[in-house]
Amino acid sequence: MDWRADTLERMRRLIVEAVPDAVEERKWIKPSNPHGVPTWSRDGILCTGETYKAKVKLTFAKGASLPDPARLFNAGLDGNVRRAIDISEGETVDAEAFRALVRAAAELNAAGAKPKRAKK
Repeated sequence: MDWRADTLERMRRLIVEAVPDAVEERKWIKPSNPHGVPTWSRDGILCTGETYKAKVKLTFAKGASLPDPARLFNAGLDGNVRRAIDISEGETVDAEAFRALVRAAAELNAAGAKPKRAKK
């Protein structure tokens, strides 16, 4: 594995630690990206993880609405909805702050989730 795969695997572990019942899927599979984009969800998308030549990008679907006291978000800061964390080779992300961000994303999704109606 190279540094990008190692970094994405570390972040995957932190997501599962933060929200153990999050579901990981591969979305947006296409010829140019045959493995798709790892996407973690619970009551909606929490975040996606993508690898690029010089970075690993974790994009939070509702990042603009999340508290980020540790200032982990460093990309997409001008967007109205999404925010991202770009991780370059050799960089690390504060594990506890990241888990808190993932938990906040899950709480935000749960707050906006529509309750399921009981069947008659």
